[in-house]
Parts: sequence; structure tokens; C-alpha cells
Amino acid sequence: MRIGVLGLQGAFREHVMTFEALGVATVVVRLPEQLSDINGLVIPGGESTAIGKLMMAYGFYDAIRQQHGAGMAVWGTCAGAILVAHEVLDAVPGQETLGIMDVAVRRNAYGRQVDSFEADLDFKHLEGDAFRGVFIRAPWIERVGEEVEVLAEHDGHIVAARERDMMATAFHPELTGDPRVHRFFLDHVVASS
Repeated sequence: MRIGVLGLQGAFREHVMTFEALGVATVVVRLPEQLSDINGLVIPGGESTAIGKLMMAYGFYDAIRQQHGAGMAVWGTCAGAILVAHEVLDAVPGQETLGIMDVAVRRNAYGRQVDSFEADLDFKHLEGDAFRGVFIRAPWIERVGEEVEVLAEHDGHIVAARERDMMATAFHPELTGDPRVHRFFLDHVVASS
């Protein structure tokens, strides 16, 4: 198995380190051609409009859609959750998403940088204690389609969901030192693609 982490902007290094600690071959994806050699792609947190502009400049939108259609799993964290969504509420005018996951995401739902926080989450299918979610200018998932499984909520808002070979988390699992969500992605999301 080989996992790619989109390395255009944001917290991609931490995802790479977490997957490598799990013994998984991992590559930082900076060009669309690199997508053909991976089983799953993580679109990391960062700034969704900045990542989106870079994805447009490098030709990633069609390339990701094509590779996902050919069986590549996709996980969006924070800004990445915005980029995989069918719909973005409070979007910047002209903001494009991949539109591959049947969710509506509210951008910056929890407020600005100063409103960042951590919270214990009951994340479905994870064994052990609650998962400590790190929320930084986080979105939340406001609506999900019929095929989407809600994986975690915080204060009545959906913060993690899965649809077949796609996953979205509003928080940053890569910043916790706890690899369980990454392992879930490998074992249940990539494995289903």
C-alpha cells in the first residue's frame, strides 16, 4: 500500500510522519502524475482557498477526480474536508471543490484562529479512549447524503464522516500523536476502494 499526501500547502508533513510511523509507504504529492502510483490521497488542513488555487494552477482537480474514479481513496482533513465536499456553505466567491463526497461543509464554522480548541470525540469504530480532536479554524459538516456514515460529532455538529472510499474530518488527527484515525483510513476507507 502507498499513500499520498497533497503537499501544496498546509499540514502535510505531519500526515506523512504519522503514516510512516505506521509503516506505510508515503509520498508527498506535488504533481498530478504522482497520483497514479498511490492507493489513497490525503488532502490536508491549511487554507482551503490557497490549496484550491494551487490545485487549479497545477491541474489537480481533474486528475484527482479521475484517479478517484479509478479506485483511489480520498481523505480531506479540515481545509481538505471543504475541498472534497459537494457543497460549501459560506464559500469564498468562485471557490471550487472536487465535489466528490455527498456532504455540505460550513467553512470556518467554529470561528477564527483564536477560537481554535481541542475536544474529546467519540469516533465510531475506534477502539480505546475518546479521540482528542484538534480544531483550528475548523469547518463542520452540516448535511450528509444517504450513503454517508457519520463517524463523530461535537456539540451536535458532524465533524467526521465517511462515504465508501472517501473520508472527511473537520479536525486535525495528524497533530495529536494518536494514529488511530490514520489506521482507520487505511483499514476501512482505502481497503474499500
